[in-house]
Amino acid sequence: MHAMRLNSAGGPLVWTELPDPRPAEGEIRVRVLACGVCRTDLHVLDGELPEAKYPIIPGHEIVGRVDAIGPGVGDLAVGDRVGIPWLGHTCGACPYCRMERENLCDHPLFTGCSRDGGYATAAVADARFAFPLGEAGADVDLAPLLCAGLIGWRSLRMAGEGRALGLYGFGAAAHIIAQVATWQGRSVFAFARAGDERSRQFALELGAAWDGSSEEMPPRPLDEAIIFAPVGGLVPAALRAVRKGGRVVCAGIHMSDIPSFPYRILWEERELLSVANLTREDGVEFLRLAPQVGIRSRTTPYPLHRANQALEDLRQGKFEGAAVLVP
Repeated sequence: MHAMRLNSAGGPLVWTELPDPRPAEGEIRVRVLACGVCRTDLHVLDGELPEAKYPIIPGHEIVGRVDAIGPGVGDLAVGDRVGIPWLGHTCGACPYCRMERENLCDHPLFTGCSRDGGYATAAVADARFAFPLGEAGADVDLAPLLCAGLIGWRSLRMAGEGRALGLYGFGAAAHIIAQVATWQGRSVFAFARAGDERSRQFALELGAAWDGSSEEMPPRPLDEAIIFAPVGGLVPAALRAVRKGGRVVCAGIHMSDIPSFPYRILWEERELLSVANLTREDGVEFLRLAPQVGIRSRTTPYPLHRANQALEDLRQGKFEGAAVLVP
């Protein structure tokens, strides 16, 4: 197999030839068809996640086809097309796993962070955390659903059922979940960096009711807001934008420090919470819902060996939607 491997924090990724991995008990091996490029991969690259182990093959939005099966796997077959997400393994025994909150497992493994991921021609995964995808849809279009879509879906559920939804940071996750929210009949208010007219126009094309810069106030108070950009300064901005009793959800796995803000903007029962990882139930729900919504993924494909360029283009905001690596 070949992979773009990160040997130490700070990069760059290095084109590497490796022996084909063999699936152990309860595992499968897939031939990677496509792998999305996520902002979390930048955090792995930059050494910002304490869970990361190096050397590591990044990538956790994997679409692949099963080509080998380890002992004890009974519900997948060679040839099946599956999706492999960020949460790659849970212990099943800690208090969180026992209370059906496996996204908070005390002993997890994360795809492309603490176990090798999909910036490669092959990958091994825990079969319990591989979602059957069927044959509908292109591999490149499905890849962003495995993280941007799943985390967006969990964030939307945790935000509540309000009708006025603010989305801060209109990238891979926001462009997917905006379509879900609009399909549900909500009004989407899209916030982007000042001067980022391309993202704002993109939001309007996807049905947003309003677009503005992150420093602006929306034309009406929001019922809830989701922050996808890893910028701590957006927290007080979103709190100011939500109504009394409103909720602000921080959807990223990493965020710059949140600045001090007056208690007054949190008062009146506004809530601030974070989303951590996902559960398999989230995956099953969202992947069942996605075809009904008719989600259109805006993608920019890159060949696998150009993974460093894809990551830098993501950092610089040079494309709309999501980048996807294709072996």
